[in-house]
Amino acid sequence: MSLLITLDAGNSSIKVGIFSGTDMIQYARLSTDLKRTSDEYGMLLIDIFQYAGLQTSDVEGIVISSVVPSINYSLEHMCRTFFDKSPLFIEPGVRTGMNILYENPRELGSDRIVTAIAAYEKFGGPVIIVDFGTATTFGVVSEQGAFLGGAIMPGIRLSVDALVSTAAKLPKIELEAPDRAISRSTITNMQSGIIYGFTGAVDNIIRRMIEELGRNDVTVVATGGLGRLLSGKSVYIQHIDSRLTLEGLRIVYDRNRPREVPA
Repeated sequence: MSLLITLDAGNSSIKVGIFSGTDMIQYARLSTDLKRTSDEYGMLLIDIFQYAGLQTSDVEGIVISSVVPSINYSLEHMCRTFFDKSPLFIEPGVRTGMNILYENPRELGSDRIVTAIAAYEKFGGPVIIVDFGTATTFGVVSEQGAFLGGAIMPGIRLSVDALVSTAAKLPKIELEAPDRAISRSTITNMQSGIIYGFTGAVDNIIRRMIEELGRNDVTVVATGGLGRLLSGKSVYIQHIDSRLTLEGLRIVYDRNRPREVPA
């Protein structure tokens, strides 16, 4: 069995997907920790393989999207040491198959590129992707498959942390939606303002994007760790897929795989 490891290194977590062909057969999340060595990350991946009953010798390739440059050396060294593979990083020069209509395409995060690719492959276009991560990002792909641009706003956890750290009497809270917007305790007041307020901001951005596209057939998909919590309150979000980025990594790896030349 030929296996592909996909790694999505974000500011808070590293998502791991192990593919056999087009099927993701194992998924895991690791915390992003700049103090971890390549050996520590390697042992964590080995544990995932052992848990899933998979053989590291079956790994054909590794593809990585990283928005944390300082961790890239550790990840690359881990791939070489534990899997004897040189990973493919999503960076300028890698064939994505997507026309990026950014003023400076090098500024666009690799995670946003591969997530947009996966969304377009799965849902077609036009499509708006909302990624609820450390930052909440919006990406827009045209009917023809071009990345048109998007928006970035603080992630919900960042917003909560900023509120709690600067308002001395406000406690840390669980991120869950109260039954009513008019709430009767400090905790539920905070939950109401954060969940419903954040969802309102997200929906307003989506609404404006749909208006600018001038279409009434725009698909809106949510991804990221908090996608399921917030998308249920959104007027516009139609689909939830927390693993779009890993799917996009698999697609890009396949597009950059050396092709055998017929004899």
